[in-house]
Amino acid sequence: MPKHGHIRHGSLQIYPRSRAQKLLPRVRWNSLILNSKPKESGMVGFIGYKAGMMSAYVKDDTPHSHTKGQRVTIPVTIIECPTLRILSVRFYKNNKPISEVLNSQLDKELKKKLKIPKNYSKKLDAFEKELSGKYDDIRVVCYTQVKKTSIKKTPDIAEIGISGNVSEKLQFVKSHFNNDISVKDIIKSEIVDVRGVTKGKGWQGPVKRFGLALRQHKAEKGVRFHGSGGAWHPARVEFTQPMAGQMGYFTRVEYNKKVVYIGKADDDFNKNLEFKNFGKIKNDYIVLRGSVQGPVKRQLLITYPLRATKDQTKKKYEFLELR
Repeated sequence: MPKHGHIRHGSLQIYPRSRAQKLLPRVRWNSLILNSKPKESGMVGFIGYKAGMMSAYVKDDTPHSHTKGQRVTIPVTIIECPTLRILSVRFYKNNKPISEVLNSQLDKELKKKLKIPKNYSKKLDAFEKELSGKYDDIRVVCYTQVKKTSIKKTPDIAEIGISGNVSEKLQFVKSHFNNDISVKDIIKSEIVDVRGVTKGKGWQGPVKRFGLALRQHKAEKGVRFHGSGGAWHPARVEFTQPMAGQMGYFTRVEYNKKVVYIGKADDDFNKNLEFKNFGKIKNDYIVLRGSVQGPVKRQLLITYPLRATKDQTKKKYEFLELR
């Protein structure tokens, strides 16, 4: 007897295909720090805003490359990274937040985002004596100083993990508690992961959403739909059937993006640079090889690599100019 059925079109890896609940996704920081193994103690993530794509001239210094020593053109994405500030410090025990210390020196733009208590008595120094047994992890809740850009004024907030032992984490927090944190201080890895939400495409049919082939032009009940909805028994429509629904605005991760260059606002590369629907870059920025998810102005979480690959790690580029 012949086998019934066919190889399924479209991925069921992430289900259901529904709109993302928030623009900056939650990260399993303990797993990321364990796998990425940063050399220095510090934050392992940073928030940036997608400016757009360009081409970049680079000198290829990759060992054993066919174009070694030559000037080549590669596609790049520019992400503007205004400084971060610490909103609060969270103390964890067995992956559960036990206590939190709020920063007293906060920007007024945060009032649109959350309610800030007026009388707050907890101090960071009081937790130093209790580190030995009461807490086993420290993380920071940071907010962006997006008012320094031309995008908007309301900051974005995300929790970011810190590498190192507990005492090193507390030392990092104390030294940066009331200071601006720049992307050059945090991102010191050659490759990064980019986490964010993709472009939203709204309600789409099964042909665009799952890649079905068009039916024969004389098909009885339409061309842009599957032919059979499945067997009579079980007498229901299986969830694996490719149906119309929400497409895009999904949380996705771009793994192992090569860091080509980290620049400042007053760089020569940035003097006459202006992006469509974004404007000029006024802060530090990071140049990544290839494309990343999301439209222009979308907030992205740049982190250390969860699973670095040798192919991306061994690539070496000397940044020359944008074009």
